[in-house]
Amino acid sequence: MLDGLGEGDVLLGDHAFDSDAMRATLAARGTWACIKPTPNRKRIPAFSPFLSRCRKLVEHFASKPKHFRAVSTQYEKRATNYLASVQLASIRIWLQHNESVT
Repeated sequence: MLDGLGEGDVLLGDHAFDSDAMRATLAARGTWACIKPTPNRKRIPAFSPFLSRCRKLVEHFASKPKHFRAVSTQYEKRATNYLASVQLASIRIWLQHNESVT
């Protein structure tokens, strides 16, 4: 997963990625680590709450299609058909959100 990260990239992570070894590996590649520090850390590294909020938005949206049975159980064998079921679930989520807004 981390092999694709390089110079100028940013890793957005949660508490699970917070370790000095992980941060050193990313710094050696030229990648900035925006990882929320664990509460028991003595020396707190740089952290951007704004980027963390963006990460949470993406994670929350990515979990919504999994509430649909066809998406969560992956009934479809072909990737194109599975993508279509994810797109249909996303459209339904978007429509329900827009109905509640108006």
